[in-house]
Amino acid sequence: MLERIMDLNLVDERLFNIRDILSIIFIALVLGLFIFLVYTKTFKGVMYSSSFGITLIMMSLITTLIIHSVTINFLLSLGMVGALSIVRFRTVIKEPLDLAYLFWAITTGILVGAGFITMSVIGSVTIGVILVVFVRGRPKDTPYIVVINCESEDAERESAALIESQTKRYVIKAKTVTKDHIELTFEVRIKESSAEFVNELLRVEGVSNATLVSYSGDYYM
Repeated sequence: MLERIMDLNLVDERLFNIRDILSIIFIALVLGLFIFLVYTKTFKGVMYSSSFGITLIMMSLITTLIIHSVTINFLLSLGMVGALSIVRFRTVIKEPLDLAYLFWAITTGILVGAGFITMSVIGSVTIGVILVVFVRGRPKDTPYIVVINCESEDAERESAALIESQTKRYVIKAKTVTKDHIELTFEVRIKESSAEFVNELLRVEGVSNATLVSYSGDYYM
């Protein structure tokens, strides 16, 4: 039986070259850690997930091993294609930029596994620099949403006047009126990242609640 397997070329001595395997695993690990580092430095989402960062490292390693095996043995590659074709991933990607990181990790694993080490290193460094420059270099004038619950029109006018004086600019996004209260939603640009004016809103007579929410995920109440 063993001779038949050898005749079919199902076993290749290069698959058991421990030095080569350890080398590509080490390179994939270093590049995966680099991707993880760039992800942590450029994350701008609502909720940071450490498990997603670990997933980026593991995707680089796993893809490297798969591609390395496939490039060595043709029959093994057919088995890999058949096995992976039945796998379905249903994890929801909450941030569009996270999808780019996943493709980055997978592409890095493919290049390392195929032996294109120089291309993988240069490509990863280039992508990392681009992400750091464009993501971290975005303007810091972050838009915020202010939601206020008022009990009267006088409280509404006083609250709007306070917001106008304490922010760079503001726009009324929504206004909901019921018999008991008035709910106002403002989009504002705050001065010097100070949210103290929200506390002052609560001191306005007739204001029962004030909430400040940042688009970038920061939340104040």
